[in-house]
Parts: sequence; structure tokens; C-alpha cells
Amino acid sequence: MHPHSEPRVQRKTVCSYPRVLWWIRLFFQGGFRLSGWTFSKQPPEARKYVLVVAPHTSNWDFFLMVGLGAALGRQARFMVKDSVFVGPLGSLMRWLGGIAVDRGSQNNFVQQMVNAFAHTDNMVLIIAPEGTRKAVPRWKGGFYHIAAGAGVPVVPVYLDYGRKQVGFGEPCLPTGDIEADMVAIQQCYIDVTARHPAGDSSHPAKLLTAIDAGNVGS
Repeated sequence: MHPHSEPRVQRKTVCSYPRVLWWIRLFFQGGFRLSGWTFSKQPPEARKYVLVVAPHTSNWDFFLMVGLGAALGRQARFMVKDSVFVGPLGSLMRWLGGIAVDRGSQNNFVQQMVNAFAHTDNMVLIIAPEGTRKAVPRWKGGFYHIAAGAGVPVVPVYLDYGRKQVGFGEPCLPTGDIEADMVAIQQCYIDVTARHPAGDSSHPAKLLTAIDAGNVGS
């Protein structure tokens, strides 16, 4: 992606085709049940929000996110690094609702997503706030600034591999105090087990534990 190019947001995705989406939802629900996964809570009723999915420590998280997106009953979009959007796979990712993110780009991605929210009454933006599968000192703040600019809530979702549960936390409408709001959002993840716990930075206490064990970045 060119440093000054805008993120490509496909107008029609799988969510635009109810019958196809029904089959995909059925497929993922069957897969969830066969593998022992459950939803601990129902999705929010709001029609527009930013969904932060954590902890993100494995490529398997992507399949859980796609299944989650299919279950929401909304126009679901999710951010993925641009290196994945190559050839036929790139077309498939866009059709599923993927938006390519160039980590080195200088474009105003936040404003692009704010504008996307402004031009629809039905959209969920799914983001892994760590921005990587490795442990990080703190989450990237892009999701928060998108939600604040669009005037929509942040809804935390946890992937608990210990209990094999996908669950929703309480929605948080950004107040402008990002530090205080982050503390409230991350409470959702304090008792959640990541697929690879050493890379889990979904809650400050977990990162401190990983640092003490010398496992950060493994």
C-alpha cells in the first residue's frame, strides 16, 4: 500500500447477502459447538460500535473473529495487516469485511473510519487492540479515537481459551479520558486465558506477570 493511499473499504461484503451470511453463521456455529466453544453473553443491541477483541496471541483468533462477525447481525468490518491482502486471498478478505491496515502508512486511518461510521446506520468495526500477536507494553489507541470521533461505544470482547468462551463486556462510550476509559475496558480481560498466555497483554496485571517470568515477546 502506498504511504499516502487511503484504506480500501469494500462497499458490499458477505454481510450484504443475508442468505450467504446465514450459511456462514450456521457453519461457524456448528464448528463452535463441535469444538466446545460457547457464547457467554449475547451481542449488544446497538447498531454501531467498535468491537475490541482480545487477547490476540494466535492466528486461530482470526477464525473466532470471523465467526463472531457472522453472529452479530450487523455490517461487520475487521482490520488486518495489509500483507495478507494479496491476490485471491485479498479479494476474499475484503468480501468477508476485511480492511487492510498499513502499519507504516501516514494516512489518517482514524478519520477514514470515523467517516465510514458517519455514512451508515449499521456497522461494527472489529479490532484486535494489541496490533500484534506478541506482548506489547500497552494497547494501540486507534480504536479508542475512532469510537470517540464517531460517537459510538467501545464494546470489549474476550476470547477465553481456558473456558472456551467468547464473551462481551460492558459498552464504554469514550469520555475523552483515555487512561480512565482504558482501565474500565480492560477489566473485562482480567480473568481471561489467552491461547498463548506469555503473549497476553490484554490487562496490565498480566503483562507484569509475563515480564516477571521473562516471557514478553516470546
